[in-house]
Amino acid sequence: MESKLKICGLREAANIAAVAELQPDYMGFIFYPQSPRCISEVSAELIKYVPSSIKTTGVFVNEELKKVVADVIRYNLKAVQLHGHEDVAYCHALAATGATIIKAFGIGEDFDFEQLKAYEPVVDYFLFDTQTPVHGGSGKVFDWTLLAKYTLDKRYFLSGGIGLQQVETLKQLNDPRLYAIDVNSKFEQAPGLKDVAQLKEFITLMRN
Repeated sequence: MESKLKICGLREAANIAAVAELQPDYMGFIFYPQSPRCISEVSAELIKYVPSSIKTTGVFVNEELKKVVADVIRYNLKAVQLHGHEDVAYCHALAATGATIIKAFGIGEDFDFEQLKAYEPVVDYFLFDTQTPVHGGSGKVFDWTLLAKYTLDKRYFLSGGIGLQQVETLKQLNDPRLYAIDVNSKFEQAPGLKDVAQLKEFITLMRN
C-alpha cells in the first residue's frame, strides 16, 4: 500500500486494541459531541496506550482552541483533524502544540479550491471528504474527478465513503499528492465499532 492508511471513528476499548494490531498509520478519534462516533472521556484515556508507531488523531469540529490544545496534551494526540470552519489563524495557533495539523474540506461541485491557498503554509495536510452538513461520516463518495481542480502541492488524505468496492479505483489513482486513505463508516458493524475482518481484507487488497 503506497498511500498511508487512517482508520477513523473508533471509540470502544476492545475495538481500539484490535484495530491497533492492524498497525494503520493513523487512528482517528472523534471529539465532536454531535457525532454518533464521539469518544467518551473514559475511552479517550485509552488513546495514550495506542502503540507510538501509530499517529493518534483527534477529530474536532469548530471546537474552542483551548479545549483542543488541552485534549492534545491530555491524550498525547500526535495529529489534529479540523473538520469545521476553523480559519487560518486557528490552524496556525494550534500548530504550536507540535501536533500534525490536518484541515478537512467537504468537496462538492461548487467547492472553491482557491480558498486552500491561505491554509497551505499553516497546515501539514489537507483532507478531502464528501460535502455534507454533518461534517463527515456520510458514507458517500464524492466525485474524485473534481480533484483535477486542485492545483497546490500540499499532500492530502482522501476520505468519504471509501470501502472495499473502491479498491480498484484507488489503485488507479495516480496523484503523488495523495498521502493517505481515510476509512470510517464503510467498515462498521455499528457507529464507532469497526469490522476488523473487513479492514484486514481492505489492507490485503490494497497491498496486492
